[in-house]
Amino acid sequence: MSRTKVAIIGSGNIGTDLMIKVLRGSEHLEVAAMIGIDPDSDGLARARRLKVATSADGGEGLIALDEFSDIEFVFDATSARAHRFHHDLLTGHGKRLVDLTPAAIGPYVVPPVNLGAHLDAANVNMVTCGGQATVPMVAAVSAVVPVTYAEIVASISSKSAGPGTRANIDEFTETTAHALEEVGGAALGKAIIVLNPAEPPLIMRDTVHCLVPDCDRDAVTASVHAMAEKVRAYVPGYRLKQEVQFVPVAAGDQAAKLAGLPNGGWHITIFLEVEGAAHYLPAYAGNLDIMTAAALRTAEHLATGRVAA
Repeated sequence: MSRTKVAIIGSGNIGTDLMIKVLRGSEHLEVAAMIGIDPDSDGLARARRLKVATSADGGEGLIALDEFSDIEFVFDATSARAHRFHHDLLTGHGKRLVDLTPAAIGPYVVPPVNLGAHLDAANVNMVTCGGQATVPMVAAVSAVVPVTYAEIVASISSKSAGPGTRANIDEFTETTAHALEEVGGAALGKAIIVLNPAEPPLIMRDTVHCLVPDCDRDAVTASVHAMAEKVRAYVPGYRLKQEVQFVPVAAGDQAAKLAGLPNGGWHITIFLEVEGAAHYLPAYAGNLDIMTAAALRTAEHLATGRVAA
């Protein structure tokens, strides 16, 4: 079976890591082009050495390539603002987009939760690194008990936050919060990101807080562990740092009232660590690795779903 040809727009850390992941052994995808706007970027230089077609003229440069007509999927690893332009430009040419920015034009996809839900979408959104790490945990809890409120804190090394990440902080928090609700199943979601300047750089850490009514704690714990295994299938460095924590919420607690739990319940806390595979990025940049791994898994599923159809 021939492999589906893809292009990557964005020759920075995320785009370059994604290119290497595809080239290292994707069974269903072939990188046909790497696109950037900086002709001297390391990503474009590596692509040229690997005999991948390149352009430093952005989306218009992709369209001008001879390879463009054969490309079916385009990964966008630029910024939310740039993606809005790329969406209009490329969907008009019949290309399907896998969006690694928090632009959220298309439906959210978090592979272990809703991978097969949007096989026909012209544009799928990979939420954010924090979303890919934490939405599965909220979904695992909500599979057992209604989650009235979910709050996540994503802490990443400042060295792993490039210009695109820093330019998209507002979109990060908004998109992640919405995905906690729409995909994770929380009635209300909130997201916080922390850029940690510590040296040596720290591995990505995520904390997930859920407020829930009374529940079967063993069932919640089992659901969380099962979901962690699903994520670990494509992000081997994804792990729980300790057992799931349950703290009773006192009746009359103000936070519980605001979350719709006037008669108490449980405050569930899940602590995560995401270590990168170090294909291109350092191992501490798990935030970027989980994005590229999730995007690759999603695109492969879209490609095989198309073939199967």
